[in-house]
Amino acid sequence: MSNINFLSKLLDGVGVEWKALGEIAEIYGGLTGKSKSDFESGSAKYIPYKNIFNNTEVDLNNLDLVKVSAFENQRKVKYGDVLFTGSSEIADEAGMSSAVTTEIKESVYLNSFSFGVRFNEGIPLIPGFSKHLFRSHFMRKEIAKTASGVTRFNISKARFKKVKIPIPCPEIPQKSLEIQAEIVRILDSLTELTAELTAELTARKKQYIYYRERLLCFEREDVDHFPMGQEGIGEFIRGGGLQKKDFTETGVGCIHYGQIYTHYGAYAHKTKTYVSNEFARKARKAQSGDLVIATTSENDEDVCKAVAWLGKEDIAVSSDACIYTHNLNPKYVSYFFQTEQFQRQKRQYITGTKVRRVNADNLAKILIPVPLPEEQDRIVAILDKFDALTNSITEGLPREIGLRQKQYEYYRDLLLSFPKPEEVTT
Repeated sequence: MSNINFLSKLLDGVGVEWKALGEIAEIYGGLTGKSKSDFESGSAKYIPYKNIFNNTEVDLNNLDLVKVSAFENQRKVKYGDVLFTGSSEIADEAGMSSAVTTEIKESVYLNSFSFGVRFNEGIPLIPGFSKHLFRSHFMRKEIAKTASGVTRFNISKARFKKVKIPIPCPEIPQKSLEIQAEIVRILDSLTELTAELTAELTARKKQYIYYRERLLCFEREDVDHFPMGQEGIGEFIRGGGLQKKDFTETGVGCIHYGQIYTHYGAYAHKTKTYVSNEFARKARKAQSGDLVIATTSENDEDVCKAVAWLGKEDIAVSSDACIYTHNLNPKYVSYFFQTEQFQRQKRQYITGTKVRRVNADNLAKILIPVPLPEEQDRIVAILDKFDALTNSITEGLPREIGLRQKQYEYYRDLLLSFPKPEEVTT
């Protein structure tokens, strides 16, 4: 499949027009005027932020509930819409897209942290084409340019409206739809194997969760449970001072709380980013064996996600995170943070509306089962095998899925590399 030759054959002599989104679509916002209680007792369905972030097409089987009265003027999501996340901790991940590719037969709303694009009537765009297009490398690059911020990057709607997308021969709608359909057919076929591997990974993760809950759940009479902040067990120390603007190419390793959601697993031996030696001298630092815990999030599930630091050197830790120094097996503690036993205790201490948080003082109250060291080691050895199978990018299913994903991305960017006007004239 040659890049230029195949695309030329597909276009068959017809042109491609690049249109600014503001000229061909309406942009609308998500839910407004909602309080915490609305998300606790509602029956109306809405598409959560993570559904958009994680999927090229909206998963209508994975919706959350919110209270919406019949008198509210809330925008409903429709077939053909493309939904975008409105912000992110990382600039390159702002404005992630997810297309609505199936008909919606009921009222479905959009979360407050996202926005939707609805193409004008007469614009020939297949939803399946949109799902591939807006995740392509060149479109992601253009969308990322519309984001700005310091600790959080927000999409500027004014700049977003100026982003141009390619439409094959829009003056001949039937031909345009045929070209798009062929591109969608090829790209969808490439994603089928990835979907099968992902289904297998999902099954293995369920198995992993089952054994993790069994291995880390002890009866009180069998194993002592202690507050995590009890003397002799551990201590929570607040991070502080580190912002993304402090990152350097080399130097002392550091963990920013946002990276715990997007980059790290249960444990790490090296950091993604660094700070200068001068900055590190005054920073709060984690030592080898400590846990680094994100204490804020946009949702209850992710708050208090933790990573065990297993590197040899001390590392700097940002604010909105805390350090847990302790006398236990670090992986054992990190796996415990993933259990329902921990999550159940954590929920009672969550505060905030849009930004959810748990402070260090309340984390110290959470009870952790403390078996003998050799039992901790045994549990860790078992869970490490499951973790490698389900989470490692160098072995197991994630590696195979990663290879298939790269193959898909290569052909996606090849098939969507339509010539721009300046390329045609030169």
